[in-house]
Amino acid sequence: MSEEIPQFGNDEFYIREAWRQAVEAAEHGEVPIGAVVVWRERIIAKAWNQVEMLKDGTAHAEMLALTQAAAVVGDWRLNECCLYVTKEPCPMCAGAMVNCRLGRLVFGCRDPRGGAAGGALDLTHYPGLLHQFDCQGGVWEEKCAEVLREFFRQQRTVKNSGNTEK
Repeated sequence: MSEEIPQFGNDEFYIREAWRQAVEAAEHGEVPIGAVVVWRERIIAKAWNQVEMLKDGTAHAEMLALTQAAAVVGDWRLNECCLYVTKEPCPMCAGAMVNCRLGRLVFGCRDPRGGAAGGALDLTHYPGLLHQFDCQGGVWEEKCAEVLREFFRQQRTVKNSGNTEK
């Protein structure tokens, strides 16, 4: 039985595109989180975590995608954009979304320990910040969580075998 293909333009379609970026991250030894930004029903930015590759703790998929999107839109204000990311954003990334006036956020799996879009805290609707935006979590949640679980399972296997190569 084949899986139903989501229609172009719906949340699942775009989160799958973000998931493809997460798989790319895993293939490069990065924590598998992917992001895409949609503006006027068109993907204008794609990114995956590149913390290890760039030796930059701020090189999260969301941050890289927001930077690309601002270049395409030609403005730092992204209020007409929707960011799709495979995992609930951390406080740094959620703060960047507030600062760039993101229009909407959709994420895959939740992060109850460190997520900043309703998990550990919620910066998307934090009183007193200059901007708040719509947020929806749990889209294609199991597949997004699965790629993370598999990555960390492999990391533990490598660590336990004494192999220090990436």
